[in-house]
Amino acid sequence: MRSIIFLIFLCTVAVLDGKRFRCDYTYFANADGWLKLHRVPANWREARLRCHLEGGNLASPLNDGMREAMKSLISQEVGTTCGVYTGIHATFSRGDFFSIEGVPLWKIPHKWAPNEPDNFNDSESCIATFADSSFADVNCNEPFPYICYKQSQKNVLLTNCGTIDNEYTLDARTGSCYKFHKVPRTWSRAYMACAAEGAYLTILNSEVESTVIKELFAKNPGGSMLGNFWKDIAFIGFHDWGEHGEWLTIEGRTLHDSGFHKFSGGEPNNATTGEFCGGVYRNGMFDDIWCENKYAFICEKSPSSLLCPDDEN
Repeated sequence: MRSIIFLIFLCTVAVLDGKRFRCDYTYFANADGWLKLHRVPANWREARLRCHLEGGNLASPLNDGMREAMKSLISQEVGTTCGVYTGIHATFSRGDFFSIEGVPLWKIPHKWAPNEPDNFNDSESCIATFADSSFADVNCNEPFPYICYKQSQKNVLLTNCGTIDNEYTLDARTGSCYKFHKVPRTWSRAYMACAAEGAYLTILNSEVESTVIKELFAKNPGGSMLGNFWKDIAFIGFHDWGEHGEWLTIEGRTLHDSGFHKFSGGEPNNATTGEFCGGVYRNGMFDDIWCENKYAFICEKSPSSLLCPDDEN
């Protein structure tokens, strides 16, 4: 069972002085918000999605303050010769560059790097920026580091789950917070979404937690979910790790050692040859399901997972 540290979060905590969002973000007064540099390069679409799932946007230097904040991060953490993605793109319509927020490029103060823009091979629909704040058009499939941004907002609250995401709810029986995602994703995308939220695909540790999952399903009937997908099952945090037939949690433990290992009758059966990911039925019991199909999924987090040490005291 998760740590009982959740008890200190039973009351909603207000954001103080605009300085709290999540511990992996840094507040920049000149940007009027929080920034986070992702050093591991990704393509533009992956970068945009990660920032969105973390609760922000892929950052763009829309004003002098943002430009200086981004410049300082790039200079200190990336270097003078490497660029980072901005949220400025033309992925909807070739040649029509807008920021994630919908600001057209011509309204964004900028200078181009030497010989840019060149739309090399007629395939450059994203924009990177460098330590000197110059721009270059780049191929959106190229991997670059990137910066996520969350603008400061008045009256934003951290919930008793240590997040501004009100869809996470704390269950006193387990000490964990849970979120039922109705928008279906593949298992890999579901894993990414949970990780971006400071959570993980839920791991069942007991009969009590199986009951929690059944109750979550009851609050999310099939009719409340839009789309053509199977609505009586959801991805959770176990996988065969490429060793077909051996099921381990995403923390590398056997289901038995994790405390709950009940499969529904006749499961796992690899019925469609390729069911290598973990799912849970509405009855709280397990099934093996196809990793590349899209299903609902359930994230679990500790109330303290996004908090800095000072916030926990």
